[in-house]
Amino acid sequence: MIDPETQAGWVPEADEVDDEEEMPLSLRLSIADTLTLGNATCGFMAVYFTTTGILIPHLTDSQESGMARNSAATAVILMLCAAVFDLFDGLVARKLRSSPMGAELDNLSDLISFGLAPAYFVLVYGMVADDAYQKVAAVGAVVVLLAVVLRLARFSCVTVPNGMFQGMPSPFGALTVVSIVLLELPFVATLLAILGTAWLMVSRVEYPKPRGRLAVAMLAWIVVSMGLLAAWAFDAPSGQLLLQTGCALQLVMGAVIPLFATARRVNNFRGNRREARAAQLP
Repeated sequence: MIDPETQAGWVPEADEVDDEEEMPLSLRLSIADTLTLGNATCGFMAVYFTTTGILIPHLTDSQESGMARNSAATAVILMLCAAVFDLFDGLVARKLRSSPMGAELDNLSDLISFGLAPAYFVLVYGMVADDAYQKVAAVGAVVVLLAVVLRLARFSCVTVPNGMFQGMPSPFGALTVVSIVLLELPFVATLLAILGTAWLMVSRVEYPKPRGRLAVAMLAWIVVSMGLLAAWAFDAPSGQLLLQTGCALQLVMGAVIPLFATARRVNNFRGNRREARAAQLP
């Protein structure tokens, strides 16, 4: 069609047609995005089992302790499954591709599985434990949630050295928080350990990213943790001891891993200084 005023060729609504053709591409989910949605689903179901299996029986004065134990184990296993999805969606995204929504989906899913779910677990613990103070536990739960929110926001804005995380990763932090609760320590010790974990998540302490052998080791540890939770849930012989041992190891790893990263950074710094001095010598 020819515009009578400009005598120039004119195609009606060409921009709108291009936009309509591009929009579906940005809304298509990749394989990595599907794994990320599995992460969010596991986090939501962890909240569901914590509510129906622990909180509601407590509020209705149900004496089915086995049901509460099974539901607590199921909720934590679902958080572990969410961590597996979170591990693999990054690997798949690097190998294949991720949609433009990938980063946003990942942050939102992590907020559900590693922010809301463990914070709610702490909140319910404060309501059902005999020696707990509900309002104080609620404060601890809010601190955990806000720590994950701040960590995820900072992760999106701050560039860190390749191969390292700044602060404890939120999946590792969430599993550490629930491990502290499952250890059944005195309330004050439990609360202090939870607050310490929240601080590590927003700190500048470096944690290595789970790649290569470290990713395999992390996956193996998740599988072992699932087995320990299953043994505890079904009241296997020494199941309680095995679970507490696994929870204690989770806490030890949370404290020891950054020490190795710090030691490596110090050694690299010293090595760079030696090289600089050697370069200055005639």
